[in-house]
Amino acid sequence: MTADVATQSPAPVGPDRAGGSVGTVRRWIRRHRTWTLVCLVFALGVTVTIMAQLSPHGDAIPLSARNAAPDGARAAAEILSNQGVAVRPTDNFDATVSALEGAYADGDGTTLLLYDRNGYLDSGQVQQLQQAADRVVVVTPRLNTLSALGGDIRPAGVVPAAVSTLEPGCELDDPASAGAVTAESAYLYRASQVCYEPSEGFGGLYASSDDGRLVVLGSTQVMSNDLLDEHGNAALVLRTLGSSDTLVWYLPGIADVTASGKPKTLDELAPPWVAFLGPWLALVAVLAMFWRGRRLGPLVFEPLPVVVKAVETAEGRARLYHDAHAVDRAADSLRAGTLVRLARALQLGPDAGSAAIVNAAARHLGRTPEEEARVLEGRPRTESELVRWAQQLDTLEKEVTAR
Repeated sequence: MTADVATQSPAPVGPDRAGGSVGTVRRWIRRHRTWTLVCLVFALGVTVTIMAQLSPHGDAIPLSARNAAPDGARAAAEILSNQGVAVRPTDNFDATVSALEGAYADGDGTTLLLYDRNGYLDSGQVQQLQQAADRVVVVTPRLNTLSALGGDIRPAGVVPAAVSTLEPGCELDDPASAGAVTAESAYLYRASQVCYEPSEGFGGLYASSDDGRLVVLGSTQVMSNDLLDEHGNAALVLRTLGSSDTLVWYLPGIADVTASGKPKTLDELAPPWVAFLGPWLALVAVLAMFWRGRRLGPLVFEPLPVVVKAVETAEGRARLYHDAHAVDRAADSLRAGTLVRLARALQLGPDAGSAAIVNAAARHLGRTPEEEARVLEGRPRTESELVRWAQQLDTLEKEVTAR
């Protein structure tokens, strides 16, 4: 009995049992493959969503430090960051002021890059930003922005279409070190210190105040991702924006527009010259109404229906022709009436033309067609000639009807 027990071997538990577990899992997956696939797709979607949320977001705003598109400026912002400049992109006024004041409290020099392409900021906001920053670089500013910044920088037109690049042509450090830059679709500004002039005295693409605290750059393409690596664009941008420890990159939005307490009145919206010219135009309009209105005379009211005799109609039309000196129109009316009556008298019918009527009248009177045509086709030029010609038509008509 003992020997039998001793000679029996234990049941295998290693590979066979593991193989059975794997087979069971495979059978379960095969049985629930639809739900397994759904779970995998759901897990993959959650993973992608989390990664997208954790990754840095970009935008599509032109010249934005987060925009990697050709019209963005992410390349310049990242290069400045790698060079040790703290780039702080902002998109609202309060955050920009806080960033400038925070950098000032830390003892760091601050440069403000302002690109207000739609003119959202008013003069008070622009002046507050200028006071809070050590240096202000404005890109293609509008006239109201330049006026709020003060100084002597003013717009001077655009770069001629045939000019693609411009040389510095000045002694300022940043432009002189950068060299030639892209000048296509750029604006020019006039100031005491300008660089990149198409011609002398015409204004420059780069303008600076005497103390260097205000710089105006008249081109967005110089900073764009698309053209940053061409010519001296990168050198000019990096030297202009990288002179301070902190760079506040501000692109104003519609939320920065200050809301007034009440809408503007018509007097506020109207230009200044309306106060003088408006009453004068009103007086001229009243005088014109008196001048033209008196010519027609007062209105005559008659009860309707009313019967107007043909003679009265003819006399009234004749008076109108006489007042207007319409000799040609009166002659046409007399000629047309004579031709109609002659055609009726000669029994030619309503469709007879003037040539047929002339020939028929000539045959009827025993004259040549030229004589009759000379009368019927007369062209009086004055009122006295019109009277004599009307008498000739009347004589001709009487001669035709008398025979």
